[in-house]
Amino acid sequence: MRTYSGHSTARASNELYRGNLAKGQTGLSIAFDLPTQTGYDPDDPLARGEVGKVGVPVAHLGHMRTLLDQIPPAQTNTSMTINAPAAWMLALYVANAEEHGAPSASLRGTTQNDIVKEYLSRGTYIFPPEASRRLIVDMVAWCAKHAPKWNPMNVCSYHLQEAGATPVQELAYALATAIGVLDAVRDSGQVEPEEFTQVFASISFFVNAGIRFIEEICKLRAFTELWDRIGLERYGVTDAKARRFRYGVQVNSLGLTEAQPENNVQRIVLEMLAVTMSKRARARSVQLPAWNEALGLPRPWDQQWSLRMQQVLAFETDLLEYGDIFDGSTVIEAKTIELRDAAWSELQDVLALGGAFEAVDELKGRLVRSMAERTRRIESGAQIVVGVNRYTETAQSPLGGDGNILIVDPAVEQETIDDVVAWRAARDNDAVAAALLALRTAALGDENIMGPSIELAKAGGTTGEWATELRSVFGEYRAPTGVGAAVGGRSNELAAVAEYVRSIPGGPPKFLVAKPGLDGHSNGAEQIAVAARDAGMEVIYSGIRLTPEQIAASARDEDPDVIGLSILSGSHLALVPDVQKALADLGVDIPIVLGGIIPEQDRAGLMAMGIARVYTPKDYELGRIMRDIAELAAAGRG
Repeated sequence: MRTYSGHSTARASNELYRGNLAKGQTGLSIAFDLPTQTGYDPDDPLARGEVGKVGVPVAHLGHMRTLLDQIPPAQTNTSMTINAPAAWMLALYVANAEEHGAPSASLRGTTQNDIVKEYLSRGTYIFPPEASRRLIVDMVAWCAKHAPKWNPMNVCSYHLQEAGATPVQELAYALATAIGVLDAVRDSGQVEPEEFTQVFASISFFVNAGIRFIEEICKLRAFTELWDRIGLERYGVTDAKARRFRYGVQVNSLGLTEAQPENNVQRIVLEMLAVTMSKRARARSVQLPAWNEALGLPRPWDQQWSLRMQQVLAFETDLLEYGDIFDGSTVIEAKTIELRDAAWSELQDVLALGGAFEAVDELKGRLVRSMAERTRRIESGAQIVVGVNRYTETAQSPLGGDGNILIVDPAVEQETIDDVVAWRAARDNDAVAAALLALRTAALGDENIMGPSIELAKAGGTTGEWATELRSVFGEYRAPTGVGAAVGGRSNELAAVAEYVRSIPGGPPKFLVAKPGLDGHSNGAEQIAVAARDAGMEVIYSGIRLTPEQIAASARDEDPDVIGLSILSGSHLALVPDVQKALADLGVDIPIVLGGIIPEQDRAGLMAMGIARVYTPKDYELGRIMRDIAELAAAGRG
């Protein structure tokens, strides 16, 4: 039983963790902030506005010590939602555990470490696919020998559904990712054939449970059957226990609504039931979002509420006392077979393209198309979302008002910067330099990356230094946007806007869509870009993680009529002024619209800054948004 949590500082997060454990939580699920996830130290210019916002900053061993203070590593099951720098975070975790007398062989937990879904959905990648897979393979091989109780990779179908994947796509793409890693481990020569059963058994999954209750139950039963088949047929794993489909789950965040957020409680409960009712396909661990997560960071009380949902199910109901209550159901069996066979066919198609790592561009385009179709269904009313496009009348909620989400103190950023500067000044910098050289040597050759990473952690290296050294060897990567593959699917809903766009003097408006900062959640920006193109506008969209200066330079060179900024990390109050200043420095004066997770109390201040429009997830009518943007463009030309 977990809640995904972490914010502000290592000390504040440690207090939160110890409080949650005291309330009955049975494992940790650590959320890291965006600079940590993308390999930057807090004092890096790219980290501005993002430190401590969506998770905890962990830049060095001192932070890991503080984060896990009074939490014994040998007795704790820890999940770390970390991907591109997963090897580094595991190195810090191992170094801290050794200081407490806990050898790596005693550690239990999971590093998420699924980079494919970062390219396709979440955006916290650093290195190109081939180099990223090499890091994952090294971790898998190291854990097989030194940390056999640790799950080195958690294949994430969760984020695929968040990016619009159908159940069939979710099954197929996640399994293709696992195959891509397992094939590479097998072929690396780092693992003996007799060790491969253990390697296969160490791969776990992180799955999404959506609101379509029966479909989700059948999806998990299909997942279980497919994973068993892959283990037996592709890898010759004869131990049935090793072929078990072991998964943790977070229920769907995509379906949580900003409008009438109290409805999220029943959504969360139903989705939790979908992954617990079928014993043959039951989740091993469950973490639930909070009812107000679509508004911002949940408070400790909100997280407690989500934890209590699990405890009521486990200890008050009789749900866990019986065998699989769906065995023998013709409805469940038929739907499971349908999903299983369709997913197997889709998996073969991905493998024919070379595999998940090789087919990132194609898979991204397919997911953007699927998300565009979902968005169209909601916009047209074909898919009902209670409180959003149906039954929108509402009474005043007693749960609302000021203070219903946690706001990270802006002073946290400077505090963390000062901490990192002091840490670098106090360490043995010669030892750090030697450890960085050893890391570089390993990356250039074929030595396993984990040993040098652990030595760098012990010497006092930082997250940014580890990632910078590997960037210099592997290079950086910009994932595909997938937008071009999805254009042209929403002509009916946007027909009136397209007609208006054609009437604007001077030709179609030019719309620059940009994501400043380190926030990689690009689904919203992609759908806005797709809708704008379907409405006849010319769209410039270069993907995620742009600096204010890059956005300003693009605006100067492309001369758009409107700029659209997408920020979901809560960093809008820092990043919007930075973009405005960069534009002013270049003499660019263009109206700006802003979309993202924007608390209502911030709206007036943003409008006072000169932001022309502010959109949040409750603004689901893309036709209205496109009309607003087209009218802003026309007014600017007039």
